[in-house]
Amino acid sequence: MRIGRSIISHRVVLYSLLGSAVAILVTAQASAQQDAAKAERPAWFDEAQAAIESELVARYGGEQRARLRRGMGQVADFWRAEDGDRGEFESFVRTHFAGDTVTLANMFARLEYLSEQLSGHMGEIILEFRRQSDLDLGPILPFDRIFAGYNPAAHINDDFFANKLAFVVLLNFPLTTLEQRVTEGDSWTRREWAEVRLAQAFDTRIPADVLLAASRAGARADQYVAEYNIWMHHLLDDRGRRLFPAGLRLLSHWNLRDEIKANYGAGEDGLAKQRMIQQVMERIVTQTIPEVVVDNPHVDWNPHSNQVGRATVQDGEAPPPTDLEVADAREPDTRYDVLLGQFQAARLIDAYSPTAPTAIARSFDQGREIPEQRVEAMFEAVLSSPLLARVGRLIEARLGRPLQPFDIWYSGFRPSATYDEAELDRIVAERYPTAEAYQRDILRMLRHFGFNDELAQTIADNIVVDPARGSGHAWGASMRSAKAHLRTRVGAQGMDYKGYNIAVHEMGHNVEQILSLNFIDHYMLSGVPNAAFTEALAMVFQARDLELLGLASVDARDRALQTLDEFWGTAEIAAVSLVDMRVWHWLYEHPTATAAELREAAIGIAQDVWNTYFAPIFGMNDVVLLAIYSHQLNYPLYLPNYTIGHMIAFQIEEQMQKAGSIGAEFERMCAMGNVTPDLWMKKATGSPVGPEALLAATERALRELGAVGSE
Repeated sequence: MRIGRSIISHRVVLYSLLGSAVAILVTAQASAQQDAAKAERPAWFDEAQAAIESELVARYGGEQRARLRRGMGQVADFWRAEDGDRGEFESFVRTHFAGDTVTLANMFARLEYLSEQLSGHMGEIILEFRRQSDLDLGPILPFDRIFAGYNPAAHINDDFFANKLAFVVLLNFPLTTLEQRVTEGDSWTRREWAEVRLAQAFDTRIPADVLLAASRAGARADQYVAEYNIWMHHLLDDRGRRLFPAGLRLLSHWNLRDEIKANYGAGEDGLAKQRMIQQVMERIVTQTIPEVVVDNPHVDWNPHSNQVGRATVQDGEAPPPTDLEVADAREPDTRYDVLLGQFQAARLIDAYSPTAPTAIARSFDQGREIPEQRVEAMFEAVLSSPLLARVGRLIEARLGRPLQPFDIWYSGFRPSATYDEAELDRIVAERYPTAEAYQRDILRMLRHFGFNDELAQTIADNIVVDPARGSGHAWGASMRSAKAHLRTRVGAQGMDYKGYNIAVHEMGHNVEQILSLNFIDHYMLSGVPNAAFTEALAMVFQARDLELLGLASVDARDRALQTLDEFWGTAEIAAVSLVDMRVWHWLYEHPTATAAELREAAIGIAQDVWNTYFAPIFGMNDVVLLAIYSHQLNYPLYLPNYTIGHMIAFQIEEQMQKAGSIGAEFERMCAMGNVTPDLWMKKATGSPVGPEALLAATERALRELGAVGSE
């Protein structure tokens, strides 16, 4: 999806036996320190440690002393009264400490295998439980929502501490800090990295009821977002005109944003459509949208005056139900109540994450393994660059009019801007009338990208294409015997260009998911360092969507324009990401806030970010569009992954151009697996993660294109 809703935070890329539960919920990982809170250890621990250490060192040798001490300390940090007394602790250590390299290697191999089986099968169950709510398979019944909100893996963490399997891992494998992983990880072997990821599965002890509460909050948000459609033909302007074709039903925010992009080059009619969509978006953000118009084809609505009425029946449309009540009552802050539910679920997890006690800390320090301050500095480097104003002036010159707020989504630099959207829809629908038709074409597309025949066939055989109810996503397998799922919207008339563009993006996710699982040396290292990396790799595919249709050829000027498109898109999503981050900081500062108070705060934050970075360029203040992204509701704090992903994608693209191959480089990079971001990037491209390459290339592109507005 075009900077859309990927499922890596919900895709099942798991490091651990617990992974399915945590990866599909809110980010529930928290860091653990080896020296965590000695005051919380049992009173008898010091004596027990001394006694058992003396015994086991005598048995296994002095070289095991440091590892034994570390393991006993890690176990004690999580040991509770119900886990047993001193005698049971000593018996446990005596029984389960792997005191020689052969036993330790056997233990790790078995745990890694069982980790894959448990995570994999749990992932498949969750996939099926969400099937009706995720796919376009007809009406959703109330019990379907219950299944979608249920997580059968939620009790695994509880169970594994209760039966002491978690303690077996903690006794024998090292918990590490982010600082250790960053400063020492370069020297670790692949096996050592895999052991670190295994231990991270149990760096928190979160009760099942807390995980289930988070699952329910996430399922509610998913459902709300998936059904938030606007019937565009039923929008009226001030003269009563219908600007959009019959049957056009657009999901917020993805399809609304993409419809804005599709109307560049469509003249005054296109401009009128863009302005109307902007008004719709503003109504959604401010919650002044009439509740009755959401996903309702039986109501006409003027988003400018905010008047509603029974729909005038168009050719082929069913008349409104006779009992339909049409009222202009606004949506009652449901958007912000959904976000509050996510925050309240995160707060439950906070209590069990002492070293990362907020969702913000878990998102950056654990989910990304990049500190928030560094991420924010990267975003501000792009947004504060004088290049932003220069590109803005170029866009204004190309448009021949002053910039409008919706021009943050300007798409005129892309090759697709030279094609009429209706023509693209026709081409795509003809080629892909069904999800199955797209699936049959995956092998050809992979060969086009340079994957060798054998590997392309293997990847294609491991992707299942499904028609999505929402915008689409990629659901990766969690075991090598399962398949990845590609979901995108396929209408009754076939796939349209928006759905195709999303499908190509999600296919990039699927290819990464398959390569970083099926072709990795250690299951515990499956995946990539964080969601930004899978977004970056998906963007490599997405940028070539027209090429796959046989419509695009790239020369030096095209590459310069693509660089400007990448820069402008990075700036837009960086601003959106800052809004997401600052809203969560506000929530933690106001934990008892109401939905109405959150609405006002979110609007104010969006306006502040706009006023800081875009108002000087656009010449207007207090725009709220940066708060429209649906991710802020159902995937909180996920948006920064896209911004980082743009930076990574640019670095990866440069490397692929140097190497002259997409397929071979894609395969090489994915095989590095889930190590720290900078370590991955240095091995992939020679440089750590950052915006420097994008900024330098943007400067070059502006120079190559010459004077502002030049064609």
